[in-house]
Amino acid sequence: MTRRIIVTGGAIIRDLAGRILLQRRSDYGDWGLPGGGMEAGEQIEETMIREVREETGLEVISYELAAIYTGERMNYTYPDGNEVVFVMFLFHVTAELEGKLAEDHKTLLFEDEQKESLQLVFHQLDEIDLSAINKVQQPVFIDLMQGEATLLRH
Repeated sequence: MTRRIIVTGGAIIRDLAGRILLQRRSDYGDWGLPGGGMEAGEQIEETMIREVREETGLEVISYELAAIYTGERMNYTYPDGNEVVFVMFLFHVTAELEGKLAEDHKTLLFEDEQKESLQLVFHQLDEIDLSAINKVQQPVFIDLMQGEATLLRH
């Protein structure tokens, strides 16, 4: 079976308390960062902005490239058996959160049309259970927890 390469744009969105927005996806049931695959003709920033809007309802105010993940750690097998290799562009994103949070001040109030997001919740890094994070995104969270900040991540 031939592995496809999928280029993705993802967002590290923090609230004023420094917590990171996690998305529990309907397709796998695990947690990760909002983001998704690039469409033909898009710039990677456009991919990230579109995916953030579709999956969270948030409008991106500003962004900065945080890291690019490539290599063996980005191999992934979908539940249906399809094997892919991700090239993941992650951005630090500022988004407008005013009036978007539930009374608990950590749950984002949004229901996306495609039903991709089961939950959208802000978490402190030290509260995140790595075993609940999507396998291909676990290296991202390990790097965030360890303060790794180089642009290219293998």
